[in-house]
Amino acid sequence: MTSPQAVLVVDDEPSIRRFLRPALEANGFAVLEAGTGRAALELAAAKKPAVVLLDLSLPDMDGLEVLKRLREWTCAPVIVVSARGEEADKIQGLDRGADDYLIKPFGVEELLARIRVALRHAQRSARDPEPVYVHGDLKIDLTLRRVWLAKKEVRLSPLQYTLLAALARQAGRVVAQKLLMKEIWPDGECAPESLRILVHQTRHRIEPEPVRPRHLKTEPAVGYRLEPPDE
Repeated sequence: MTSPQAVLVVDDEPSIRRFLRPALEANGFAVLEAGTGRAALELAAAKKPAVVLLDLSLPDMDGLEVLKRLREWTCAPVIVVSARGEEADKIQGLDRGADDYLIKPFGVEELLARIRVALRHAQRSARDPEPVYVHGDLKIDLTLRRVWLAKKEVRLSPLQYTLLAALARQAGRVVAQKLLMKEIWPDGECAPESLRILVHQTRHRIEPEPVRPRHLKTEPAVGYRLEPPDE
């Protein structure tokens, strides 16, 4: 028998979670619940839900930050379900990777319809990368946002980590310079030389021999790639 698809409901109001659970279960979904952003990230990494319903007003961190962190390693559909209905909130949510945006209060049937649409879109998407990348002595945990080399934790700048995370999500594939620059510096123009300097600095953090890199490779005139993860 096929296990039901899991929906992660992220909302700090127990009444909302109690309201959604029976409707979701009646439509064949297993329900996971989180009342904080941290709990949501931990559950998403451990259980890999098929869909995330995400409130933006959480007690420990903004829901947009939760969304940003989820998008660092998972392609699971995220539907923002929030009382924040301003256009700016919608734009930020969609720009950060939300698949849909539903304003409270809402009807259960509308929510179920949007979940079905999101799942259909997800079926046509690529398989999620694993939340932990390992290649030789390099380990990148996209959930914890931490990096180790030879079992010793590596301290990286935010830009260095963003570079590695972007490459880890596409491990084994070449990522074009323009795509990397857009992800690392989304709010401004950046010259390719800045990216080359960042790659050089990052190699000195994660490569035993930076001049002969084992992990972070250059594809001349195209971009960069991380070697495929170990089997």
